[in-house]
Amino acid sequence: MTASLLHPSDQSTQRIILEGVSWKTYLALLKDMGDHRASLLAYDQGILEIIMPSGLHEIINRLLERMVIALTEELGMKIKGYGSTTLNREDLQRGVEPDSCFYIQNVDRILGRELDIEIDPPPDLAVEVDITSSSRRRFGIYLQLQIPEVWRYTQQKGLVIYQLQSDEYVECELSPTFPKISGAVLMQFLQRAETEDDNSVIRSLRQWIRDSVSY
Repeated sequence: MTASLLHPSDQSTQRIILEGVSWKTYLALLKDMGDHRASLLAYDQGILEIIMPSGLHEIINRLLERMVIALTEELGMKIKGYGSTTLNREDLQRGVEPDSCFYIQNVDRILGRELDIEIDPPPDLAVEVDITSSSRRRFGIYLQLQIPEVWRYTQQKGLVIYQLQSDEYVECELSPTFPKISGAVLMQFLQRAETEDDNSVIRSLRQWIRDSVSY
């Protein structure tokens, strides 16, 4: 495997940590920065994290997003993607913008309405891509929001699937959402992006699902 895509030496995700930030200031920053921006914000009881993803980060995230969509299509499942939508809970004094997030099991509960995370269920699946910055703080926020499943990509471990169990995230072999899909299988298709374009990777994934997975 070449070092140009999944294991680069020069593509860094930048991160800034600010302490003592009030909830009011956090909301004002979200409003001032707007929706069309490259940075992602996470807020945890006064601590504000600003993440500026690298190009590589976005390449991997977009491909994982397409893989989730392909899985739901091939398996006849509903889905509503919310991308990096801001998930705020004032009552918890926490907020986060995932790299990607999706409603799958609970999609019918949020269709046709404006999402309000304080009264609606959290997304069923969140995706985190860690190139050079840790998602440890965001995992703590996901825990408080009770997001049941998180996929995390790192250069060291590849794609790992976590499930929320008894107030902690536990690494598991198979996805709770897609019970016959493992992180190892998904990583095989991610690695194909070294030498193939995204459409070719997704076509291969779709064919593998048809050949190997039946519900």
